Amino acid sequence: MPLLGGARPPIAALLALLLAVAGTTALVLGDRDRSAIDTAVLTSQQHVAEDGALSLRASLDESITDLQRAAAVYAGSDPDAVLDKLGKVYNKWRGTAVIDPAGGTLLAARGENIPLATVLKGRTGKDGKDDDPLGPRLVKLPSGDTRMLVVAALPGAAAPRFLVASGTLNVPGISSGEDRSLLVVDSAGTVLASDGPSVARKAWAKTARKTAAADSAKTPEAGGHPGASGHLMGDKRGDVRTAVGYAAAGRLPGESSAAGTLGLSVITSVDVTEDPAVVRTQAFGLVAAGVLLVLALLVGWVLLRTVQRPLLQLYLESRRLARGELDRPVARFKGREAARTAAALESLRRQLLGGRPTRTGRARGGIGATATVLVCAVVLLAWAGPLLLLVNRAGSTVAVPQQLVDDQRRRTDTASDRVRKALNEGWADVASVAQTLAGGEAKEDAEKAVLDKTLREHGRYRAVYVIDGQGKILSRAGDSPRHPAGKPPRPDSVAQLNTSGKEPAVAAYAAVPGAKDRTVVGEYDPQFLISLVTRPGLGQVWLIDKGHRIIAADRGHGFRAFSKLPGGHLDDLAVTARNHTTKTSGTAILHRGDGSSDIAAAAPFTGGGAVKDLQWQVVSSQPTSWLELPEYSAQRRTMLAGLLGLTAAVACLGWLYIIVIRPLHALADRAEALAGGDRKTVLFPQHHDEVGAVVRNLELIRQRLRTSAERPTAGRN
Repeated sequence: MPLLGGARPPIAALLALLLAVAGTTALVLGDRDRSAIDTAVLTSQQHVAEDGALSLRASLDESITDLQRAAAVYAGSDPDAVLDKLGKVYNKWRGTAVIDPAGGTLLAARGENIPLATVLKGRTGKDGKDDDPLGPRLVKLPSGDTRMLVVAALPGAAAPRFLVASGTLNVPGISSGEDRSLLVVDSAGTVLASDGPSVARKAWAKTARKTAAADSAKTPEAGGHPGASGHLMGDKRGDVRTAVGYAAAGRLPGESSAAGTLGLSVITSVDVTEDPAVVRTQAFGLVAAGVLLVLALLVGWVLLRTVQRPLLQLYLESRRLARGELDRPVARFKGREAARTAAALESLRRQLLGGRPTRTGRARGGIGATATVLVCAVVLLAWAGPLLLLVNRAGSTVAVPQQLVDDQRRRTDTASDRVRKALNEGWADVASVAQTLAGGEAKEDAEKAVLDKTLREHGRYRAVYVIDGQGKILSRAGDSPRHPAGKPPRPDSVAQLNTSGKEPAVAAYAAVPGAKDRTVVGEYDPQFLISLVTRPGLGQVWLIDKGHRIIAADRGHGFRAFSKLPGGHLDDLAVTARNHTTKTSGTAILHRGDGSSDIAAAAPFTGGGAVKDLQWQVVSSQPTSWLELPEYSAQRRTMLAGLLGLTAAVACLGWLYIIVIRPLHALADRAEALAGGDRKTVLFPQHHDEVGAVVRNLELIRQRLRTSAERPTAGRN
């Protein structure tokens, strides 16, 4: 018989796997020390830095794109008229200018002085030649401030002209407070902007700057943060340590982002008080591993005694009979299936000696092999079940660091600010289109071309159209307009068009200057709103209106438009955040319920702009069980040990039942049928194992019995 057939492999695999699970249990269920700062706090700082880097990159990209589009829209206009129109729509730049690059002449300027020499000189490449002067660059002023210069070609004139804008490199919109520091550094690790307590000269800050600068050059992986990111621990002062997170404002492979090429990174740091407590599970892990070791040896011994050994003995007895060794009776067995087969073999031995076929009946000795396997399964499940479902449950009383609650509020503030800015930027784009259509009645084809170009260049809209004073559609691009038919346009703002239905309708309105009865409307794509509130590590995020109806939610969790928030405490938190009067725009709480807890935060829109009348909020909820706290890590490791034990038991015992126990039942039935006089049914093995060997021997016995029965008949003839 082959060594890899029959009962040996599943029993050996079961023993090996259970021993491995016992060793794994002893190793993973060690004591977890909190004194080195919870991994959840460090990971949270990394997410805060990622949010800041994403916000910084999006803001810079928007500024670059706005200037390039403005240059294309105002092509051919007088330089002073270009800057006047630009100032009416956008107020984000500290200075703007139109220059003649050929002669270095300043044709028009607004705001602060722009270093024209830097613009005209361009940028020196690796080969010593000047690169294309168009595009963004960072410039250090004599005052020490950093400016981002954006240069765009202004077509339409006889000679080439450049439209130049100078903007402040601001720290991302994260509330810093007294305990959080924020740094924006370039690819050389130079601090370009900062907020919060000064940390630039600290040793850990220098390390973080070097690490962030080095990682900013790495190509990010697709599907993750658009840039390298990470976390590290800073200085220790008594029981206080500094948790640091950094993230590069880069771009993913194949992604278009002019700001992503500037090599900027965001570094955030916060002081955290260490907790010397220890989550003690090592003693439990050793006891659990010892118990499983004993059970593994017990189960293995039982299976060897009741399954494997009887099969081997049945094989030896059937081979003896097939060879014609009939001098001694067949041994008796305790197992039910083995006892039935042995009784049939004894009947066959007597028939080979000249006896007549007899029904052997059902042997009642011992328990069946199926019952044995079930008992073994129950024993192993009695070990795995409590680990999987009952033991080391963290519950809702786990100590959650206050820093995680503060970070949840800050990140929700950042998400709210990101949505507010994106909607305001969308309104500014619509207002820019309205400026383009000003100055009298535009031809329908030309107006349609402007709308088509706007829709093509702006992924945030589902439709862009022009309506008159009665709400009639004059021209449009994209999907069907959802402005209420027969109603006049809204004032210049971002407005919510519905409070029920399958899909929220939000649109930006901008009146065409000089045309009282014409308004440009840009309807936001719901998927654009969903993308704004989707951030990793923030839990479930919802964008709600003033009636606390859901407008959008993160991609990881489905939602039904205009449904209510999934918890009463979230509604209460939204009311509290709306009435919040402190310097921070949002609020957060640690909510503990029956058997579960979550960190919830709410942040209303602040800062005004075209969205000031919406009264929207961003609400987030992070279940504490998702956090990398020691108590939850111990719970997950305990569940992992139980799951591994359960998997090993089910897989190996199921394997044993299918490969051995079921064929053993069939073997007993065949042996009894043969002993009862069935000489016509040919017996052939299905597997080359112990059961198959017994079946082959039964076939040899059947052939001998049939030959013996045919000889007297032949003699009489």
